Amino acid sequence: MAYTIDATEEIIIFEINRPSIHNAINGEVMEGLKQFIHRVKTSESIKVAVITGAGEKSFCSGGDLSVFHKLKTAKESYAMLSEMAAILYELSTLPVPVIALVNGTAVGGGCEIATACDYRLIKKEAKCGFIQGQLAITSGWGGGTLLLEKGMRHDFALQMLTESVPYTTEQLRSIGWATEIYTGDKMDALNVFVEKMIIPHATVLKAYKQQAIRKWQQTKLYDRIMEEVTTCSILWEQDIHHEVVDAFLSKKK
Repeated sequence: MAYTIDATEEIIIFEINRPSIHNAINGEVMEGLKQFIHRVKTSESIKVAVITGAGEKSFCSGGDLSVFHKLKTAKESYAMLSEMAAILYELSTLPVPVIALVNGTAVGGGCEIATACDYRLIKKEAKCGFIQGQLAITSGWGGGTLLLEKGMRHDFALQMLTESVPYTTEQLRSIGWATEIYTGDKMDALNVFVEKMIIPHATVLKAYKQQAIRKWQQTKLYDRIMEEVTTCSILWEQDIHHEVVDAFLSKKK
């Protein structure tokens, strides 16, 4: 199974379970995320949603290039990008707080997934970054739009996107992307963080989240995310993107 979903009465955790390939996203994980989102939306008891990765090294390395590199044209890539972008929009606008429990490296689309969450708890040794520029494309799942939306300083957000390199946890905390840095067991870190939240008063948690959602609806966040998808799909079909990815995959063999 490429993912697992574990839930108590109040907390639900989605874990990407592909550690041998750095928890890269494929179609099965995308379908799992849809199930996860549906369960949160239809539950009256869940108060906090969490996304993490299996293993000790990777949260998520983004899209599985062995699968998605088969997409060559703007039309082909748009279908995948828009599907995942819609998933991340739904994740962002869940009615309860969403926590990215970043247990290891989060790059490319993995960084986009973490950005879509309300909080980011980052393992001290982890590195995270929007490295899509190294592949001659932009972020394409809405992560760039979400990063610029999430309250970070504009120059910090734009710099993170355009530098296209992984940041250390110290850098991530200094620019305001990391909520907290943790050491030790990730579940211990999650429990400590969640204890600070007023979980018994779920109506308060949901009311504050709704304030953010109303803002995003008024500023047409979904439409802006889909414009990002269109831009990425156009860049995707360019020869330079495929050449760079071919070279990257060749190095891995």
